[in-house]
Amino acid sequence: MNPTTGLQTLTNPDGTGFRDLNGNGVMDPFENPHLSPEERVADLIPRLSLEEKAGLMFHTVIETGPGGALLERPGNISKSATSVVVLAKKMNHFNVHALGTPREAARWSNAIQKLAEGNPHGIPVTISTDPRHAFIENSGVSFKANHFSQWPEPIGLAATGDPALIRRFAEIARKEYTAVGIRAALHPTVDLSTEPRWARQAGTFGQDWQRTSEFATAYLDGLQGGKLSADSVACTTKHFPGGGPQKDGEDAHFPYGREQTYTGGRFEEHLEPFKTAIAHNTSAIMPYYGMPVGLEIDGEPVEEVGFGYNKQIITGLLREKLGYDGVVLSDWELVNDNIVGDQVLPARAWGVEDLTAPERMLKILNAGVDQFGGEECTDLLVDLVREGLVSEKRVDESVRRLLLVKFQLGLFDNPYVDEEAAAEIVGNPRFQQEGHDAQARSVTILTNQSNGNGQSLPMPPGLNIYLEGMNPASLDGFAIPVTDPESADVAIIRLHAPWDHRDDLFLEAWFHAGSLEFPPGLIHRLRTLAQKVPLIIDVALDRPAILTPLVDIADALTGTFGVSDKAFLDAISGIIPARGRLPFEIPASMEAVRTSRPDVPGDTGVPLFAYDHGLVLPVRVSP
Repeated sequence: MNPTTGLQTLTNPDGTGFRDLNGNGVMDPFENPHLSPEERVADLIPRLSLEEKAGLMFHTVIETGPGGALLERPGNISKSATSVVVLAKKMNHFNVHALGTPREAARWSNAIQKLAEGNPHGIPVTISTDPRHAFIENSGVSFKANHFSQWPEPIGLAATGDPALIRRFAEIARKEYTAVGIRAALHPTVDLSTEPRWARQAGTFGQDWQRTSEFATAYLDGLQGGKLSADSVACTTKHFPGGGPQKDGEDAHFPYGREQTYTGGRFEEHLEPFKTAIAHNTSAIMPYYGMPVGLEIDGEPVEEVGFGYNKQIITGLLREKLGYDGVVLSDWELVNDNIVGDQVLPARAWGVEDLTAPERMLKILNAGVDQFGGEECTDLLVDLVREGLVSEKRVDESVRRLLLVKFQLGLFDNPYVDEEAAAEIVGNPRFQQEGHDAQARSVTILTNQSNGNGQSLPMPPGLNIYLEGMNPASLDGFAIPVTDPESADVAIIRLHAPWDHRDDLFLEAWFHAGSLEFPPGLIHRLRTLAQKVPLIIDVALDRPAILTPLVDIADALTGTFGVSDKAFLDAISGIIPARGRLPFEIPASMEAVRTSRPDVPGDTGVPLFAYDHGLVLPVRVSP
């Protein structure tokens, strides 16, 4: 046993060492790192039991225990103890949720890899994650950075307009992920934000397919490299064939948002970023929940079922027409309902709600999916094979793709990480500073009106400032916070784009959906405040907001996409000059939004602020 890595190693007669994955004391071909990944896969597949193969085809949520221990009970969302899913169900792909300190995260990763060695062939675990480097906390979408370096949301990275910065972010994310044993990213999201009300725009690169393709290339290069290796994080590009065109902007997580419509005839435009991702060797692709309505491809009507069930989309379009042979991972819980506490989120079986769970699984397999996201019902797949409804040859097709990624990532050779290195790498001061600088650069100046007091941006130091929605400590060393607006030189008001709160179904409360209009009471209060003190108003734009009433109230109006108070202050004071440009247009009214076509970018008539709008602030010169 190597005391540093925890590897069980043996020595061959020729002096070479190897990881003895099946405990027979000799190097089998699949244990030999000198063979190609393809050769090792071909050797291993015939050795696997049906149960081991089934375990590879499931990818679900896992939670960590205190101090980096394994959680040996059901979690807040995870349904089973860790040893049950790893040893009893033979699963080895897990989407990790909350993590402790970097040292604890690395300790947990090593513990689950050690547990996996107890299976017949010691198949290592692939730990994946949703994005966790920004600000949005939503268990169905992303996590706050916490111990990781904090950056703008992806839509904020797009606002910088800088592919080199995006690649640098992805390189840092790769270093931080691999330090704690995360080897798969359930991102990037390359959907186009063409429906202003859609709740998931913060995770995209905006409305333009060309820029999205350019940014996706930088993102994939930074996380994966030119090809998968022992230094890579394997990316799942989503949500094929484009999740943005949601009817009425409602999200397909929920029954009322199941329909995707292409009334503007722009289906091909939404495909373009996926073509780019395929050309840049994305490791996996995830279809969305959405159910296409009225869609035709090459003159043929597309079946109105969710994309994860849709053979025309996955096999016909993705596999055959676009030539993709990587992993297809379904989005979460297409087979079974998700029940958490006293809430339920129905299975996203859109168009096939009346099918049983085995029938849904069969349809997903026949569509061409390799792996079931958010599920752990391995017994259903085993039963389908034993009943003759699914051939083991079909299972082997998916197992080949899934094992190939593990071998390419070097997991079979060393899945362990160094706790000390994790503590030094994750969230280190240099990475945090780069994230802070990117946040400031992404701030987008929408208006900057001069006023009689000369308090237009950049804002000078030494002022008395009244704050709302901002921590007074962020002013330390720069300005003086005051509690009375009438004694202030300027007021800074940070708002969030509006949404309609919903909390019936599980996850619903975390999705910002519905109207983009601010309530009239808020507008009246801000108008009254503006009579007392000049206003700098910032709106956190996880979606476009109807900013029309604010334009005449604010002396300066900004949009942000994941920016701390300190980074915002650095931006508007010119310390790190704001350089952001809008990644989507800002509509002038809700009526313009309601009459727009969901698949067409920039379709709200005459917008209040056009796509790519943004004023540039000069660097502040110290006196």
